[in-house]
Amino acid sequence: MERALYGADGFYTRGERPAAHFRTSVHASRRFAHAIARLVNDVDDALGRPARFDLVDVGAGSGELLAEIHAAAALDGRLRPIAVEVAPRPAGLSPAIEWRDRLPDTVTGLVIANEWLDNVPLDVVELTGDGPRLVVVDPCTGAEVPGPAPSPEDAAWLERWWPLREPGDRAEIGRHRCAAWAAVIERLRAGVALAIDYAHERGRRPTYGTLTGYRDGRCVSPVPDGSCDITAHVALDACADAGEHAGATATLLTTQRAALRALGLHGVRPPLDLAHTDPRGYLHALRAAGEDAELIDREGLGGFGWLVQAVGVEVPRALGATRRREATPDRAG
Repeated sequence: MERALYGADGFYTRGERPAAHFRTSVHASRRFAHAIARLVNDVDDALGRPARFDLVDVGAGSGELLAEIHAAAALDGRLRPIAVEVAPRPAGLSPAIEWRDRLPDTVTGLVIANEWLDNVPLDVVELTGDGPRLVVVDPCTGAEVPGPAPSPEDAAWLERWWPLREPGDRAEIGRHRCAAWAAVIERLRAGVALAIDYAHERGRRPTYGTLTGYRDGRCVSPVPDGSCDITAHVALDACADAGEHAGATATLLTTQRAALRALGLHGVRPPLDLAHTDPRGYLHALRAAGEDAELIDREGLGGFGWLVQAVGVEVPRALGATRRREATPDRAG
């Protein structure tokens, strides 16, 4: 998976753009970016309006989200937009957006990881008669064969976060995703980090995993030959735990539906009377309602998980109740 996505001729390394292969919230509507811009303003207020507000988009794709937020957020020239992306910088992107292939050393502001963690490479393990074994995939044919046992570190992660019970059950080892998210929190001097992804939680993991591929808008077999995106849902609860151990002082796990509704996206149709008094305004409001409805659809984009973690400030109260690190129970059992 590492080579297929990020190798010399990997799917993302060669510059494939997400919009050409799958639909994300960013591509569904500009209203998604405008909602995030409201979150930027809330975090800015919580930080006391610092001289520089870092807005970091990890896995930035073509930079569309940063460009929209940069235009919508009113920070009086204090906003520093940073795209973290292994693909080449796209032509025509605003020169105000910094483009880099790794995280900055420190961040004061907001870090967004929209559908990034699902592309952090992982191994798949299957419970066999001889115990758990890694699933090895031929990158040319896609044929699978049993591999070695997982490392002690991976086995410990599995036991805590995705225990296997029956032969044939599969799990996706998210230890490296936890480490990737912890690295984000470690760089957050003050502010909020937000991860958005399809997710699942301990006790309700999918029996056979979620690994899949995307190419040209279609689901395909996740053959690691570099021809397609390879993705798997994220154990955001495990990432939350890693973030707390890395220094996050407040945590919120919620859904995109709940979060975007808190940020003002409701999907409510405008009153029909408006069509008679202000036809243009009615059409504008109707379009906005339709776009909101797609973004908060609980069976679609609204079903994404949101992991919000803060350092030095509170998670914006509008998003919902949070837990503090010092009050976090041991969720291992």
